[in-house]
Amino acid sequence: MPGSASEPYDLAVIGAGPAGLSGAVTASESGLSVALLDTSGQVGGQFYRHPAPALGAVRPEALHHDWPAFAELRRRQDASDITHLAGHHVWTVTREDGGMWVVHAVTGADGDGERPVCVRARAVLLATGAYERQLPCPGWTLPGVVGAGGAQAMLKSGLALPGRRVVVAGSGPLLLAVASSLAAAGARVPAVVEASGYLRYARHPRVLAANPHKLAEAVTHGAALLRHGVRVRTRSAVIQVHGTERVEAVTVARLDRNWRPVQGSGRRIECDALAVGHGLAPQIELATIVGCATRRTADGTTALVLDDLQETSVPGLWAAGETGGAGGSQLACAEGELAGIAISARLLGRPRLARSGHVDELRRHRDRMRDFADVMAAAHAPGPGWVHWLTDDTDVCRCEEVTAGRVREAIDDLGARDARTVKLLTRAGMGWCQGRMCGAAVACLAAGGGAVPPPDERRPLAVPVTLGVLGALGSPDEAAEAVEAAEGAEGAEVTEVGTVSDAADSAGKADG
Repeated sequence: MPGSASEPYDLAVIGAGPAGLSGAVTASESGLSVALLDTSGQVGGQFYRHPAPALGAVRPEALHHDWPAFAELRRRQDASDITHLAGHHVWTVTREDGGMWVVHAVTGADGDGERPVCVRARAVLLATGAYERQLPCPGWTLPGVVGAGGAQAMLKSGLALPGRRVVVAGSGPLLLAVASSLAAAGARVPAVVEASGYLRYARHPRVLAANPHKLAEAVTHGAALLRHGVRVRTRSAVIQVHGTERVEAVTVARLDRNWRPVQGSGRRIECDALAVGHGLAPQIELATIVGCATRRTADGTTALVLDDLQETSVPGLWAAGETGGAGGSQLACAEGELAGIAISARLLGRPRLARSGHVDELRRHRDRMRDFADVMAAAHAPGPGWVHWLTDDTDVCRCEEVTAGRVREAIDDLGARDARTVKLLTRAGMGWCQGRMCGAAVACLAAGGGAVPPPDERRPLAVPVTLGVLGALGSPDEAAEAVEAAEGAEGAEVTEVGTVSDAADSAGKADG
């Protein structure tokens, strides 16, 4: 089979961020053979993005906190026998009759190498991270509007700024980190616009006391913003972006307790870029493909249900990091290490490995940080009133250019009552991003307002895959099985044109 490993590994780790790297080195040091697959060419994930060597960065650690922890993980990786498969985009995970897992990927910087790779392993650790949740507003498709995490990624990996005068907006603690990084790199940040606030944290003094490092991080970012003269505006939101060729200004309005703009409170702020994000949504498509149980988080996203040692509801499949709910790099590292130990105990037939004092301490550390993550999610959960930002001509689905007016028409005139029906009637969510950008907004509109419900995460494939990749699979039976999974509905057909994800959308329409 093209690109297949010559021998099965003990463990395949998908994602080389803090969770995946921690799990991989822990399992390898326990004696397991490990394959580490990641889309990027470098380990570190989104959190520890760093410039390519060709850029000649002298101090990449200056843009990160807790860099020594990452440096130690890299040292352990270099000393291990881990097989690092960079530039591998995993599109599905299947299980053979004998219990062996098969990880299907395509290669290339953007998944365009179109060379299929299959990695077999006795166990799988999902450490796929998260993506930013976006809530649209008028003008958000203008050049110069980027995700808050995207702005940070530009700076960390490319040493580039999204603009010279950047407003940072949305909700969640990531905003403070992004704003302080941009200001330190020379950008002018007129304001950090936080839709929620920080008073809800005070309702949980025990959780705060158990996580002093989080308070220290907040103080560090706050001091940096104060030093650079950045104002933090809470209970406020960017409700409109202005400009012709690119961003020229934004309108910021006060919000009531439900996130509805207060009439007459709008204020225009001149800027040439907007970095915006409303928290993180766990990237769990690979897990839901194989039927892993999920739970709804306090901020309306969907995360995996995990046991005390990070195993999902599907035996032999573990997960760590943001897949269980966004919580930061330290939590991800702890969960990755726990998973690595648990997997080693299972595969080596040494259950005592998972019952040591070190494991007990890791679990307590993990639980303390997970409690804080739950408090954080509740504090920054979007309110129902944000839909009042949207005018009928506001693009909700950027890929398919579906406006809020068309979504409302599908709901009010055509009787749509859920995001799936809206998708079938308008094509919202059928574009290249497969609903990652618009899913939350469409689901909220379909629900008639209310808190943001989680979008439907059930997709037959995690990333778009060309039919050429399926055709390159060595076994006709395997190719047929992949096509069958992609079709997803009786009577649907996969044509020779387009990608398998397009075919899956067509299947959805046939089913509707």
